[in-house]
Amino acid sequence: MTAPRKGATRAADIPADVLQALSRGEMQSATLAECMALDQATLMRVVFPELPPKVLKDVDSACELGVLKRMGRIGAVLLDALGPDGIEVCRAHSADTVRGWACFMIGAQPDLPPSARLSAIRPLADDDHFGVREWAWMAVRPHLAEALNVSIALLAQWTSSPSERLRRFASEALRPRGVWSAHIAALKHEPAQALPILSPLRADPSVYVQDSVANWLNDAAKDQPAWVRDLCAQWLQPTPADATRRICERAMRSLK
Repeated sequence: MTAPRKGATRAADIPADVLQALSRGEMQSATLAECMALDQATLMRVVFPELPPKVLKDVDSACELGVLKRMGRIGAVLLDALGPDGIEVCRAHSADTVRGWACFMIGAQPDLPPSARLSAIRPLADDDHFGVREWAWMAVRPHLAEALNVSIALLAQWTSSPSERLRRFASEALRPRGVWSAHIAALKHEPAQALPILSPLRADPSVYVQDSVANWLNDAAKDQPAWVRDLCAQWLQPTPADATRRICERAMRSLK
């Protein structure tokens, strides 16, 4: 088995040949810096050389935006140009950024109920690549937040998945403050709404999931510190699992 490529942690440290290979979809990114640095306009022309000039011009314009807006705009442009069938083409591609486009194509689909959107994003939420898994929740988060009660009920079902990636998605997708994303005011005001997701994960054996639950609660602690303290006190009684201790310690790190 080939050892995973370490990759560069700063854009300035990415070798030119690696950056070119990333921008041509010839390898997957190994770090966040590589995800951010590759040229998506070049990648688009390699993956979809048949796209008309107007579409490519729209992609070029999208590449001038911040990263989340860029991905969202590219997803919308591709959905318009390729239709829903293009989602599967992107999802099956070997380049992680192209699979990321699939996430945002799903996010750009109009009028999908939460159940259908979550069903569509599920394979990408369970992707082998860390970046694709992040794009997955970012792409659908706004829609989930718009139908919060339904989304919480659906994601609560994901907490029993055998996949730690899907369990982590259930927690990460609706963090009150999130990362690179708009806050969810309703959960900042009343975080207890998310207990159907959080409670089943309070002793999850996966550190990947534990960190997400702890970060969720750390987000909540910025607005509802007493609620987080009380919840952790409940979880720590009478004899908590080591995983629960770790979650609660990290959840309250900003309250010390």
